[in-house]
Amino acid sequence: MAYSENLWLYFILLFGIIIVPGMDMLFVLANALTGGRSAGLAATGGIMLGGAVHAFNGALGIGLLASFLPWLFNPLLVVGALYMGWIGVTLMRSSITVGSTLAGSHSSWRAFRQGAVTCLINPKAYLFMLAVYPQFLKPAYGPIWIQGVIMGLMTVGVQLAVYGTLAVTAGRSRDLLISNPGATALAGRIAGALLVVVAALGLWHEWRAS
Repeated sequence: MAYSENLWLYFILLFGIIIVPGMDMLFVLANALTGGRSAGLAATGGIMLGGAVHAFNGALGIGLLASFLPWLFNPLLVVGALYMGWIGVTLMRSSITVGSTLAGSHSSWRAFRQGAVTCLINPKAYLFMLAVYPQFLKPAYGPIWIQGVIMGLMTVGVQLAVYGTLAVTAGRSRDLLISNPGATALAGRIAGALLVVVAALGLWHEWRAS
């Protein structure tokens, strides 16, 4: 397989895993609906930073690290699920006053910070990096670090395209909802509830696996 074909196959798999609704997408949606376009884009930026870190770790051989320290992986999944559940509960409790409490630069910084953490502890991202990412890093294609940089840029670019578009679209919907406090509060609660459901499913899956 030529290197260009290798990258195309990686792009297809990458797009498929990012476009499927999960923790990162729900987090961007929740921030855009409750805090507007700026909060949604800030959350997207944080997730992009997390994606870059995942790509860097993958290039360094995180798959080998997990093989030597498998006991670290399962606790990380549990922590990630609990963290997402906490964010969901926070959104559900604060959605009534979301119009005033989540606006401004502090909200954007918080969304960016939480977005980075959300991506870094997202089980889906780790599973992708452990199971898929190393398969596309081959010495025959040149230095591993260069391949890692290219694939990392592709990862961040797809995240920006998918989550950024979602943030802008949801942010515009939020502008229409803000005039109706009841609808805005409901949107925040629904987004928070979805995060709690995803967290619960993650914990359930981990419990079944153990």
